[in-house]
Amino acid sequence: MRAWAGALVGLVLLVAGVAKLTSRSWPDQAAALGAPSWARRAVPVLEIALGAALVASVSFAAIPALALLAVFTAFLVGALRRGVKAPCACFGSLRTRPVTWWSVARNAALMALLLYSLS
Repeated sequence: MRAWAGALVGLVLLVAGVAKLTSRSWPDQAAALGAPSWARRAVPVLEIALGAALVASVSFAAIPALALLAVFTAFLVGALRRGVKAPCACFGSLRTRPVTWWSVARNAALMALLLYSLS
């Protein structure tokens, strides 16, 4: 049974979404990275919804979560290529270090876990 892999990613998404919703700095951090205003409002809610579905072993949530992580990863790569030194904002105020290639590697690992959960 590979549901544990999806549930683990779900927990990460839940923590990230809740951290963003409760962080006063999240909107500013996301703006510094270049995130559009609509995304700053939608991302935490989407992360919480997908995370909860994955924790509850709703397997169809893996595909949208995979797509969300792919978009996040492309966004982070773009920020790195532009030389942005803003905080990652990936976990709201829980993580204030600048975006690095480790942020990209973390997302790749989460995507690999989701793919594993689907196989």
